[in-house]
Amino acid sequence: MRRCLLLVVTVSILAGISPAQKIRNGEDLLRAMHDRYSQTWYRTLTFTQKSTTYNPDGTSKVETWYESLMLPAKLRIDFGPPPDGNGALLVDENVSIFRKGKLSVSRPDVNMLLVLGFDVYGQPPERTIGIVTKEGFDLTKLREDTWEGKPAYVVGAAKGDLTSRQFWIEKDRLLFLRVIQPAVQDEKNLQDIRFGDYRPLAGGWLAAYVEVVSNGKKVFTEEYSDIQANPKLDPALFDPEQFAAKRPQ
Repeated sequence: MRRCLLLVVTVSILAGISPAQKIRNGEDLLRAMHDRYSQTWYRTLTFTQKSTTYNPDGTSKVETWYESLMLPAKLRIDFGPPPDGNGALLVDENVSIFRKGKLSVSRPDVNMLLVLGFDVYGQPPERTIGIVTKEGFDLTKLREDTWEGKPAYVVGAAKGDLTSRQFWIEKDRLLFLRVIQPAVQDEKNLQDIRFGDYRPLAGGWLAAYVEVVSNGKKVFTEEYSDIQANPKLDPALFDPEQFAAKRPQ
């Protein structure tokens, strides 16, 4: 009996799952995600993003964005060449928009892709749980489903419910897959945002493709290239008062 128990514990450890760690609700899941990668996940990241907007008339627009990330809760996006001074800072649940180096808009904003795709692995679970709860996701609701043929956890909605706020996590690797939530500009417009093309990266993972679906139609995609994990980044890059003066290298 002792040998069998030892074997179970050993296999669990090798699989990265504590035998005492049971996932019974969304809080358990967010803690498990953190615990799986908190010691290995990269802390900074840069990449070039091909952003494609799909218009209702069938046309599309392609732009090149440059992104810099510092965990937790710091993302800089330069829309086009950084010297142009156009971009956004998403820092500590606030977004600041810049046009030609000047601050245009600043308002509270929580980017769930940043929270569930990155920050969850680099900040205390209690902070993530607090943010997700505040944003209206019901962490008491947890079920299992499949996404693109793989087992997944779903938090916030019962089976068949694709209208309630919810997020999907890959069961095996505990990676963010999908979030369904109202659009920021229009609460009646549900967005289904999906992460794909996961690649191993410096002790963690990166989804190199993001797709936004609205009313059953693809409206926006992101494709990443020139990916660099753990580059040395100046914290001033994420300071709204220094947006124009400090630029990514």
